[in-house]
Amino acid sequence: MPIRAEDEDWSDSDDEALSSVETDVLLGVPDGRVESDNDLRDAAVSRIGGLPVRALLPSREPPFPSSQCKNCSSPMKLLVQIWCPFENSPMDRALYIWGCARASCQRQPGSVRAWRALRYNADYAAKLEKKKARKDAQAQVASPIPINNANPFSMQALAAPSPFNLGDQIFGQSSSSPFEPPPAAEVNKDHDQSDDESEASSTEDSLITAMASTTIQESPWTAAPSYPPIYLSTMAEYIPPAPKAKLPDNARMEDSADDDKGGKDGAWGLEAYENTLKVDLVFERFTKRISHTADQCLRYELKGTPLPFASDKVFEVLFPAPPQDPLPVTGAAFKVVSPVKRSYNASSIPHCSVCKSSRAFECQLMPNLINVVRAAAKDKDVDDRKLTDAERIKAVQAVLKSNQATGMEWGTCMVFSCEKDCCLDEGGKDATECWREEHVLVQWDD
Repeated sequence: MPIRAEDEDWSDSDDEALSSVETDVLLGVPDGRVESDNDLRDAAVSRIGGLPVRALLPSREPPFPSSQCKNCSSPMKLLVQIWCPFENSPMDRALYIWGCARASCQRQPGSVRAWRALRYNADYAAKLEKKKARKDAQAQVASPIPINNANPFSMQALAAPSPFNLGDQIFGQSSSSPFEPPPAAEVNKDHDQSDDESEASSTEDSLITAMASTTIQESPWTAAPSYPPIYLSTMAEYIPPAPKAKLPDNARMEDSADDDKGGKDGAWGLEAYENTLKVDLVFERFTKRISHTADQCLRYELKGTPLPFASDKVFEVLFPAPPQDPLPVTGAAFKVVSPVKRSYNASSIPHCSVCKSSRAFECQLMPNLINVVRAAAKDKDVDDRKLTDAERIKAVQAVLKSNQATGMEWGTCMVFSCEKDCCLDEGGKDATECWREEHVLVQWDD
């Protein structure tokens, strides 16, 4: 990950207040049921469960098999919908991730699928063009930094403001004449602020227009099974630093050689103990990392590094071991082998099937998401107190007749998307909207 709190040099004083370390990861946490009809139809509202928002889907209805499991061919429930447009991109963008809960489909490829939806936002694109033109104009009129030939000991030089302008920043004063026009940079800054304020309203207007023209009630996707919709709020990840361990005052250091009986016996005893203690250090690090925010359901870090769940085949692919020299076979050629340090490598991820560009890590689903959707599904069930005896018997018979165990068993699902965020038609030309499946790697909970 970009920042590791345990590598920092923290004070070993228990009395000193330690600050948390902020990483580049955004965490998605559940934030209550979505009850508002407007929020249900708003593509910019990220959520857990629910139905895909029709406002951002392509104008031509995406094929319904997009949500079907590749093993049982049954429609899957939507796990998350994430509003995640790229910075300085004219495209509205969202990710849709489905997962199959049938027991027979667990540990099978195609039981978790992710799709990327793009739609061109003309209003926002126009604002981006204006901003680019203004920056180009600023670059053309920019002049080289003037050389200061003034006498540094003159009274005029002494009256020059501090380069840090601390007083001006704190008290809001200006050293220039109040009758002078504001600098061009300040004027442009005001333009940038007004544009930023209007960008949000522009996006909202385009989404409202889309929702008015195409509502979710008109889509056949409404017949798909679904979990109750839950708000997915985002927050920055903070990792509290671990203070250095302090030995108690009455602690006593002992030489380990005193406990060894002949050296060789002690070495074999240690080796036997290590062999019986099978600890997955990758899983241990995973649980330690997410324990700081236990309710996280999603980790988002575009072009970042995924957090592996366990030491399995997926881990070996994403974090391959570096080549090492062969170990000596004779006792005389004793060699100390340092621990293997693995690095993240996404070269094995398949390229984008459309533009052939590399795919980059974007987000991953976390185990708590399973708990959240399971609890929401139970709440969604009809209250037995409102059922008649006949209806209750019919409901039990339907469950027994299905005779299918359900329950997702993955530890994490990693989504890798096209790093160019391509939006091309069948002829390879730029399109105004697209619907593309992205690559998913799943680490299962064994």
